Amino acid sequence: FVFGIGVLNDTEARAIHLAFALFLAYTAYPAFKSSSRVHIPLIDWVLALAGAFAGAYLFLFYNQLALRPGQPTLMDLVTAGSGILLLLEATRRSLGLPMVGVAAVFMLFTFAGPYMPEALQHKGASLQRFLTHQWLVTEGVFGIALGVSTSFVFLFVLFGTLLDKAGAGNWLMQLSIALLGHLRGGPAKVAVVSSALNGVVSGSSVSNVVSGGIFTIPLMKRTGLSGVKAGAIEASSSINGQIMPPVMGAAAFLMVEYVGIPYSEIIKHAALPAIASYISLFYIVHLEAVKIGTAPIPRERMEAKTRLLRTGLGLSGTIAILCLLYYGVQGIQLAFGSAAPTILTLVAAAVYVASVWFSSRYEDLSLDDPNAPIISLPRAWDVVRTGLDFIIPLVVLLWCLTVDQLSPGLSAFWGTLTVIGIVATRKPLLALFRNQSIPNAIATGWDDLVDGLALGARNMIGIAVATATAGIVVGTVTLTGLGLMMTEFVEFLSGGNVIIMLLLIAMISLVLGMGIPTTANYILVATLMAPVVIELGAQAGLAIPLIAVHLFVFYFGIMADITPPVGLAAFAAAAISREDPIATGFQGALYSLRTAILPFVFIFNPALLLIGIDSVPHLIGVVAISLIAILLFAAATMNWFITKSRLWESAILLLACFTLFRPDWWLDQFYPKYRELPARELLAQVERAPSDTRITLVVEGLNIEGETVRKTVSVPLGDPKEPRLRLRAAGLGVAGAGNKVTITNVAFGSYAKRLGLEAGYEVVSVLEPAQRPSQIWPIGGGLIAVGLIALLQWRRRPAPA
Repeated sequence: FVFGIGVLNDTEARAIHLAFALFLAYTAYPAFKSSSRVHIPLIDWVLALAGAFAGAYLFLFYNQLALRPGQPTLMDLVTAGSGILLLLEATRRSLGLPMVGVAAVFMLFTFAGPYMPEALQHKGASLQRFLTHQWLVTEGVFGIALGVSTSFVFLFVLFGTLLDKAGAGNWLMQLSIALLGHLRGGPAKVAVVSSALNGVVSGSSVSNVVSGGIFTIPLMKRTGLSGVKAGAIEASSSINGQIMPPVMGAAAFLMVEYVGIPYSEIIKHAALPAIASYISLFYIVHLEAVKIGTAPIPRERMEAKTRLLRTGLGLSGTIAILCLLYYGVQGIQLAFGSAAPTILTLVAAAVYVASVWFSSRYEDLSLDDPNAPIISLPRAWDVVRTGLDFIIPLVVLLWCLTVDQLSPGLSAFWGTLTVIGIVATRKPLLALFRNQSIPNAIATGWDDLVDGLALGARNMIGIAVATATAGIVVGTVTLTGLGLMMTEFVEFLSGGNVIIMLLLIAMISLVLGMGIPTTANYILVATLMAPVVIELGAQAGLAIPLIAVHLFVFYFGIMADITPPVGLAAFAAAAISREDPIATGFQGALYSLRTAILPFVFIFNPALLLIGIDSVPHLIGVVAISLIAILLFAAATMNWFITKSRLWESAILLLACFTLFRPDWWLDQFYPKYRELPARELLAQVERAPSDTRITLVVEGLNIEGETVRKTVSVPLGDPKEPRLRLRAAGLGVAGAGNKVTITNVAFGSYAKRLGLEAGYEVVSVLEPAQRPSQIWPIGGGLIAVGLIALLQWRRRPAPA
């Protein structure tokens, strides 16, 4: 950057990335099972060079292509066509046929548009337009999906591979076993907790996978979980990081503009569903461990007082070191200004050398056999003291991500530079402090560095070609208008049924979210799908809060990261677990069903978003019941509660889950939800309404097509004040004459405007919650049913061995 040498834009970087991936795919993966594993056939060298040229075409001829946009030459088209074929063959070799088949179906859809059913019909595309769109611009293969792989996934994978070569993988594995081995499925639970913490600040589910999965996936496989399930658990927990406040992949900040409420309110509404989803995944991991018979490993026998004292000292010492680190670094940055990076580098180097010296006083950890059973737990401190220096690159990475708030790619860059230094110098320093042969140690360290770089590149082949092939699917959606096309017939297909409409919206949000980063994903679904939910819901008499609508489409846009065929998080996890990405995606989607039901719940029961909570006991009750309900859903879908569930038991657990989430549904069958008041009562109701509550209105008027529409809307009211001022705060002006109340003004960009209200609409009535039995009755019935199932399963549980 200083000399302006080697500075590439995104398109050039993606082209180089894909060129290397295609070259390595043909030289690292044989064409068939019967192909030679000893030498690379000549034809593979030819295909590798051709693939590298096609992949690098946008880099090699970037200026020429920029000067003739939309006017490809014969050379451009031949390169694009051969590039797509070479990419599909590389995908077949490295990932198998399923991903190739998916891409082929979408390519066929591009050309078959005029012959499709009317609902999916489009004018199609010529071969020239298809090749240009998919290969010569950044809408298809070289789109955002490949950009994610290029910009930071490779660096994270390289970071983890080199750290493992340094010995940190073995160190972290034994440390995790020491700390959590006494729990069932301990390493998998580490993956869930770490992803939750990482998701607080991370902006990418794929970043979550590659930064944590390089350690947790091998750990999970070690404890008996299959590679597919290990990858699925990591991917499922990582996509949940995007719904976890406060960052939510930067979508939380965008929601402030789209919904028109303060940032603090966004965080409040999003918190409970995210926490519930993580707790249920923690429970799913526990059930998986129980199902495969994973037994907790006995810990060292110790008096309770001694264990409590050790735990307290460990926690307090860790907190003290973290505080010293944070305030020490901040102090150096304030005191030394522009010289701070140099000072911090010298301090980190000194701490590193001191840590290696301390570790040299103890024997190195024996290299674990990943296939050997874990018989006993090592003591945590005995493990920690042998690898204190491994913490330094992790601290550098997390500091850059969380405190300095650098991009994931730049954070991984600095972390990778740090770990390269450790790999190259750790063994020579240990040899120096132990009076051993330094030249041999230098040679070993260099070999480890070269091997780590080579292994990191090999591990990236699958991710790179997968994201490039996923770009064909994304390119088809943008080329044919498939996403917008699906939006147009949602109303027609749903026929006014809210449940069908929400299911269709969820499916479309999944399609729109394919291969798109979190922030862009939210912008897309919020622009295209949120207005559809608001309008159709209001016309169906359902007063849906705006935040519930936006979280609904956001959740399903995020779910695209794990849902086949374009589940980037599943692809990243599969690359680490070395399993089929499609199988990993389907297993991850099964685990993520618990997340998928939450949007449907808070559309109909906004209490899950902490809307309408009027007291602390009410809050505690909502939180407790929500957590119980989501755990029951997990137990039902896993077909395991206390022991293996029978089909009818799972059905009752699902019914109980539904009852706890929607107790009002049962009451609605026998009692009206609202009492309808005349429109003239509007201002009186607004005046009596408590602070930070809502008022529900039925309005009627002419839409832009001149048709009469009737809507039910929920308008938020702020602090108590003069009624018209409270309405005006939501952007609503009204005027009354006798029994008639008319909306006279709707402020541009206001909450009322976002609800689809227009000046001239008439307020038909005001809806007041009706007096009816408490929700405790259906909730109590659901809990009793759960208790009976628990009793039955407890009686037939297997006798302990």
